[in-house]
Amino acid sequence: MPDKIKDKVLEFAAIAKECPENLQLKCFELLLSDYLNQMSAKIEKKREDKKEEPSPPSSDDSSKGDRGQEDILEKDLHVKVRQFLKKSNLAPSHLSQIFYKEDGDLKPLYDDLKTTKAAESQIRIALLQALKNAIATGDFRFDGEEVRTETQARKCYDAPNFAGTFKYNKALFDNFSAYDKSEPKIALSSAGKEKLAEVIQDLQ
Repeated sequence: MPDKIKDKVLEFAAIAKECPENLQLKCFELLLSDYLNQMSAKIEKKREDKKEEPSPPSSDDSSKGDRGQEDILEKDLHVKVRQFLKKSNLAPSHLSQIFYKEDGDLKPLYDDLKTTKAAESQIRIALLQALKNAIATGDFRFDGEEVRTETQARKCYDAPNFAGTFKYNKALFDNFSAYDKSEPKIALSSAGKEKLAEVIQDLQ
């Protein structure tokens, strides 16, 4: 028996002895019962208060509000991407308006590509995929077939003109003459990076 309760039992027994003999047991039971009820109520109140206390924010919580979701920071960027941002008068915060990190992967924040033209949508998707790859590797390169998949998902796929759109915009790509889906990896040229900087600004 805890010392505190033991002391109370002895105290109630002493009080009960002062009552007439035929009431001593009843007096003791009432005192003890009242004390135990008060103790029980206090314990219950502590439990309820604990339930109502807001949980402290987890160290894994992100500025996006969901567990595991984080902004892109400068330390996450490959040195070539940092150079690209500096040259384009952009900052890491601009990229955090476009992508976020979730469990180590980059996910797009944009739903709207800010264009209604299929060809422009295709080029913007290509440029943004190149940026996403460059953040991790420093290589501003995209996979044309992954671009095809995303244009289909975004319902802006123009099948007859898919290859032609790349050829028409060949100045944006390094050493590019025509699209070949058997070799779909395409790197951005200097002009392509300039166009990418414009797209980043446009999506803010």
